[in-house]
Amino acid sequence: MNPQESLPESMTLKQVLEALVFASPKPISTKEMLAALKAAGQNTEDPLLTKLAKTKEPEVEAGLAELQQDYAASQRTFKLAEQVNGWAFVTEASAAPWVRQLYPEAKPTRLTGPQLETLAIIAYRQPITRADIEAVRGVAVDSVMQVLLDRSLVKIAGRAEVPGRPLLYQTTEYFLQHFGIKNTDDLPNAGELKRVALPKAPQPSAESAESAESAESVESAESAESGTEGSTHSHEPS
Repeated sequence: MNPQESLPESMTLKQVLEALVFASPKPISTKEMLAALKAAGQNTEDPLLTKLAKTKEPEVEAGLAELQQDYAASQRTFKLAEQVNGWAFVTEASAAPWVRQLYPEAKPTRLTGPQLETLAIIAYRQPITRADIEAVRGVAVDSVMQVLLDRSLVKIAGRAEVPGRPLLYQTTEYFLQHFGIKNTDDLPNAGELKRVALPKAPQPSAESAESAESAESVESAESAESGTEGSTHSHEPS
């Protein structure tokens, strides 16, 4: 089918954006949408394609916002959501009991209370050292941290510029995808909780700092070997 022969003259930018998001097999960014609009307008005399090829990013963002409002107003069971790596249609959480039945083999990965608490500390205070996490929680977090690393929710982000240069940890892109947010500013009460004063670990002595750095160097190497810093996961259905 020749698209230039089938396009209605009344096709709007909003409709085209809807089609792009719907057709994309993965979340699609505004830059990718602009590239598609521009490419469709090349080597053609179709006035509609030529007009839409001149679309600017603010116009795309405005069109996407209109689509979000349209779906919300019509009480659809899906919505248009901006994720960390682009825009996508996602089902509303209220429909999860039924949608989940389509994927019986995809059991959601559940975190324990201690794992969620540790993950929250990292998410709100990243990058952060293990010692500072333990100062907040009041317990050792070795096994908990390993689980978060293995599940690619957390990664090693470098070393702190303090004695012993302990490892720093931060959340991953998969963490954002898993919880359906664009960045950590979208976390509940992010602005307030990021400013709350939390306990800090005491500075280690030179001898203990050297010992800690050696131990964490081994951990860093083991994590790199197992691929915990660079592994990816498919996005599980809600």
